[in-house]
Amino acid sequence: MRKSIPTPACDPIRAAQYVRMSDDGQQYSIDNQKAAIQKYAENHGFLIVQTYADAGKSGVVLNRREALRKLLDDVDRGNPGYKAILVYDVSRWGRFPEY
Repeated sequence: MRKSIPTPACDPIRAAQYVRMSDDGQQYSIDNQKAAIQKYAENHGFLIVQTYADAGKSGVVLNRREALRKLLDDVDRGNPGYKAILVYDVSRWGRFPEY
């Protein structure tokens, strides 16, 4: 009988998550977004190491979204400590009515 040799598990990809909710009545609360992103991360080899959250923030005006500005600044500096950014849906990045 042949013994199978266990293969080492791949290291997960370090990732940040960005969550945003524009008002308390939204169906997709920040907690729901985090849970969905966590499930996706576990199923696709990611490890969430940083969370950026803008609660009660409109997706139209960037300068009012402190967490997104921090995320962009961290990435712009060149070594944020993660290789990927996960969001629940592209609409969490923002609303861009003129496009």
